[in-house]
Amino acid sequence: MEPSPSLSSANPAPPANPEDRIRHLPETAQAAFRKFRALGDVTALDPLIFAILENYAPRKPTQPLADVPGSTLLMDTLGFDSLAITEIVFFTEELFEITIANEELIRVRTLDDLRGFIQRKVRDRPSA
Repeated sequence: MEPSPSLSSANPAPPANPEDRIRHLPETAQAAFRKFRALGDVTALDPLIFAILENYAPRKPTQPLADVPGSTLLMDTLGFDSLAITEIVFFTEELFEITIANEELIRVRTLDDLRGFIQRKVRDRPSA
């Protein structure tokens, strides 16, 4: 019996086509990702970030997260738990080829915190 691959692999293989990873998300999120890749504008990622959050939300948001105030608390108000946050981190790391340390997440409490955090990580990632 072969051992199963570890989730915390030191050098995970990047997806063959990152767009395959977001195929299940709304077209607006996919278009945002294509725009980001074409222009390098991290602010274009907002629809994608909201779609990822809605995809991993433990309970269905009552309204689109893009319409929720940026100061809304992820855990206390929107009900995100540590498992959902972990899934978002893994998905985001693989999609953008970034690394997110647990210590960095401590400061992420609101929608705006998360949007800004992901934008900075993507913008500041080392060039391939």
